[in-house]
Amino acid sequence: MDITAKLDAKGLSLPETPAPAANYVPFVISGDLVFVSGQISMDADGALIKGKLGADMDTAAGAKAAERCALSLLAQLGKAVGGDFSRLGRAVKLTGFVNSTPDFTEQPKVVNGCSDLLVDILGEKGRHARSAVSVASLPLGVAVEVEAIFQLA
Repeated sequence: MDITAKLDAKGLSLPETPAPAANYVPFVISGDLVFVSGQISMDADGALIKGKLGADMDTAAGAKAAERCALSLLAQLGKAVGGDFSRLGRAVKLTGFVNSTPDFTEQPKVVNGCSDLLVDILGEKGRHARSAVSVASLPLGVAVEVEAIFQLA
């Protein structure tokens, strides 16, 4: 699976994987599953994408932030498989956390930014179960955080 070519065609690339900011690891492999820790929204330059949906950020901008989370998830997965994406069986589950006001109800549309990119890049292997939930705040004031479970082939 040539993920790099698919990303290049979209004008995207995988970001550098940052070291964990606290006492956890970026991913854990258990059996044939890879559990990727929550990836926060960061732009291509590594700057945090901050905001609260329903207050100072709209749904489209939130979806772009979630797309950036997808790239970080793929980068961590790449590390887990030693760069060999042919080891990927499928995306299993995403949990998306959206920093939003109490009256904001478009969390699923925001997390679609992540889901859509995974399907675009991975095809059928990118289809997954998902939760999209509102939270009162996220670390460092970021707009979106997404964690994932992938299955190895």
